[in-house]
This record gives sequence, C-alpha cells and structure tokens, in this order.
Amino acid sequence: MSQLVPDERDEKQQHRDYRRQVGHPVRAVQHGPEVRRQPEDQQKEDQKPARIDADPDAEHVHQLDRAWTTEHAAMVAQGDPADRPTMTRSNDMLELRARLAEVTDLRNVKQLLEWDHQTMMPPDGSSTRAESVGTLERITHELFISDETGRLLEQAAEDLDGAAADSDDARIVEVTRRRWEKARRVPVELAAEISRAAALGHDAWVEARRRSDFASFAPCLERNFELARRYVDCFDSYESAYDVLLDDYEPDMQTTEVGSLFAELRSELVPLIATLREHSDRVDNSCLHGSFAIDRQRRLVADVLEVMGFDRRSWRMDDTVHPFAVSLGAGDTRITTRWDESYFASGLYGAMHECGHGLYEHGIADELRRTPLGHGESLGLHESQSRMWENMVGRSRQFCQVLAPRVAGAFATTIDPDALYRAVNLVKPSLIRVEADEATYGLHVVLRFELEQDLIEGRLKVADLPQAWNAKVKEYLGIDVPDDAHGVLQDVHWSGMAIGYFPTYALGNLIAGQLWERAHNDVPDLDERLREAVRFLPQAKAVGRLPRGSV
Repeated sequence: MSQLVPDERDEKQQHRDYRRQVGHPVRAVQHGPEVRRQPEDQQKEDQKPARIDADPDAEHVHQLDRAWTTEHAAMVAQGDPADRPTMTRSNDMLELRARLAEVTDLRNVKQLLEWDHQTMMPPDGSSTRAESVGTLERITHELFISDETGRLLEQAAEDLDGAAADSDDARIVEVTRRRWEKARRVPVELAAEISRAAALGHDAWVEARRRSDFASFAPCLERNFELARRYVDCFDSYESAYDVLLDDYEPDMQTTEVGSLFAELRSELVPLIATLREHSDRVDNSCLHGSFAIDRQRRLVADVLEVMGFDRRSWRMDDTVHPFAVSLGAGDTRITTRWDESYFASGLYGAMHECGHGLYEHGIADELRRTPLGHGESLGLHESQSRMWENMVGRSRQFCQVLAPRVAGAFATTIDPDALYRAVNLVKPSLIRVEADEATYGLHVVLRFELEQDLIEGRLKVADLPQAWNAKVKEYLGIDVPDDAHGVLQDVHWSGMAIGYFPTYALGNLIAGQLWERAHNDVPDLDERLREAVRFLPQAKAVGRLPRGSV
C-alpha cells in the first residue's frame, strides 16, 4: 500500500514522489527509518489524488495557517516547565511541536466528550453529542492536514538532518509525517461523518444489546461499514481493503501477516482447547460465583487498583456498558468497568485490564506528552500492557495469594488462595470475549478478525452476520450461542467505527508473553516480589520507564 508501507527506494526520493503526487514543491526530507519495509508497485502518474487546494474547505485551512505565529507556537510548545525541551530546537521544530500540542489538546477534548458519553451523559443527549464530536473532528482534521503542518514537517526534518534517528524529535517528525500523509487523503467532511456515526452507533448498540435484538442494530452497522469502505476508497493502492483499517491501529502491519499468524494459532488452539475441555470439570470455580454486592465489589477493586498504582488524585474509575480507558494527559487517567452481582471476577479483571492501559500511558515520558508519541504508536503494544496486568500478574499464583484475603474481607467469606488460583485459570470455552481464559481468548479474536474482513470486502452481508458469528463460535469453541447479546452484540467496537482493532488484542497477548519471559530473566525473584505485591508494585511504578532498547 503506497501511502501506508514504504517501498525499498531511497527514502528522500520516495518523499519527493509523494510531494509531486499531492501537488507540492519537491524538497528533500531526512527522517528515521521505517520499522518494516515491503515491496510495492509503482503508482502510475495518472493515479494522482486531488490537490488540497481543490478542497472547498481549503480556504479555511489557509486561514488557520495565517493565524499561526511563531511567538504563539513557542509559547504552546514549551508549556509547563516540566515539558520544556532540554535541547536547543529550531523555530520550525518549536512551531511543529506547538501545532501538534494543539491537535493533541483538541483530540483530548473529543476523548473527554466520548468518555462522558459512555459514563455520564443522559440518553437523550445522543444526537447533540454526535454533532459536537463531529465538529471537533472537523476542526482537528483541518488543522492537522493543513499545508502549514506539511511545511513545518519539511523544515523540521531538514533541521534534524544528521540527528540520531531514534531521538525524540526525529521520531515525532517521522510518525507525524506518516500520519499526515495518510490523513490528507481523507476529506474533512468524511472524517467528521465517521465521528458522528461512531457516537450515534454507540447508543444504538447499547439499546440493541440490552434487548438482544441484532435486527434493530443492523441498519446502523450497515452505515458504519459503508463509511469504512468510503474511508478505504480514499487510498488508491493496497493489497487488501482491510490493510487500510488495520494500519490505523497497528502501523505497517499487513492483513496477510496477521492472517498467517492467526491461522497458526487457530490450528494449535482448537485441538488443545478440545482436549482441555474434557478435563474442565476437575476444577472447582464456585468461589467466583455467588451473590456479591456491587458496593463491596467496588471496594475490593479499589483496593487492588491502589496496589497496582492507581492514585485517586490523578485517576478515576466509573461504570460503563463495555470497559475502556482514556488518558487525557498528565494527571488525568480514567478507567471504567462493569459489574456482575453473581460473578465478581468480571468487574475485577476488567478493571485490572483497563488499569494496565492507564499505567502504560501514565509511564510515557513527560517530554512526549502533547505529541503523537504521547499515547503510544502500537495498539498491540498497548494491549500487551493491559493483558499482562490482567493475566500474567492478576492470575499468577503469587498475586492470588495477595488477592485471596482481600476477597475474603470484601465479601465476609473464606477463600483458599490455591483454590482461587485454580478457579481464575480454568480453561473452558465461554461466550464472552472479555471474560475468556487465556487459552480460548485468542480464538475469540480470530473469529472477529475473519468476520470483519468478510464484511469490509463485501463477502458477508450484515444481515447474515449473526448466523456466521454463531457458526464460527461453534466451530472454534464448540459451544452454542443462545442469543445476540451473548454473541454478535457483545462488543462495542463496530458500533464505534473501531473496525480493524480486534487483531491487536491477540498481538498484545503474544507481546505480553514475551515481555513476561524477559521480565523473569531480568528479575529472577519476580515471583517472590509478586507475593509481596503491596511492596513490589508501587516500587515497579516508582522505577519508571526502561531505557530505549532495553526490551
């Protein structure tokens, strides 16, 4: 895909070619190497996208450019003293960082509205909220894709010529230019329309899930996948339409790569799970089931999250239909979970998962905040942190020894740590992805990956999705789906236009396993430290970030 994956030509020449395609003067740009390279076909000269000047919104973009001053840029770029650069930067780099800071601020405001939508907003506010986020997306998109952003990227890259490719500024320029080149292909109004559809889709999904009625949600899903196809059509060279969507979450990853990896996982996991299923009745998990008052669950989860590093002065936790986390900058991390009065593990491990996301962004260096590197570049890596805390830590024998007395205290009962450990690690096919065990979880992701490919490519009609879903659950997990709420309607992603996200969960699992193995190599007494979790985890938080290249 020409605008997503670079070919093996000289990178300066590649950039010159791109500048010719979009109608800009050619200037040499030096930047760091891409992580992955794949050969691709040369684009023909007659496959040129329209110039930005042809866009009816272009004059507004130019007005934004003219209003931008060097003095204002330097002020915004430097921000708080903790965020001020420790090296001398050119005016162009200061201006670029200032512009990116404002783009990040606007995106954080949009995220705040989306958080409010899913936690606090009254139901009747849906249509107004959709217009609000659409407007914010239009303003943000216009600012980011403007010619002035491109000019600053070129000048900053020239100023950095000869700098280390892995320096913060070099990486900011590289990542920003990549995103800028992709975003410029997307019309402003389409970007706004996608944001509006995501807001409206969420509420339609919540109601359909509550009623277990896929038919009522189908028109919304049809609309969302049609918008996704229009988004894909903005790009004129790709091997698979799904490549364009996957790239938004896992840059440069190809559908064929994921498909090959998942095929290997599926071939190994299906027979393994079938064997383990025959012995699942040997494990008693009754300690996880019963009657657990939600207020007591809240206290238990709050206790566990504080052990992990949750700080009430800069974090908060709220209820939602489908758990998620957002980081709105230093000192403002918000996580959510949901509760089941008959199964306390749902709220507990959901909160630990989202806290893992929060800890990842909480640990990002201050000097990278308000830049494109401030939220992480890979969703697979992001998910590795949440899955690691949820499973590698949360389901370890050592952590269960710390958790058991807290569970007993919260619910005024007795619970054996070893029994708890066996219960939370029971391998048994289940219907709900976010509650699945480690062994079966990957198959939940594989079936979603396969289905959304078929939907985006037009091989599967939305009306036939429930039947296709149920068939794959039966094939991969060997269980029957009783209704839509426990099947095709269980996840929020497609309602919110997050098409292409699902593979990052399985990639995160694989990354988490590798990181955990490395952690044990580097910290031989890690298991013992986990046993002393109240002491160890705050220490881990205090140690902070590892140097680049250490993992």
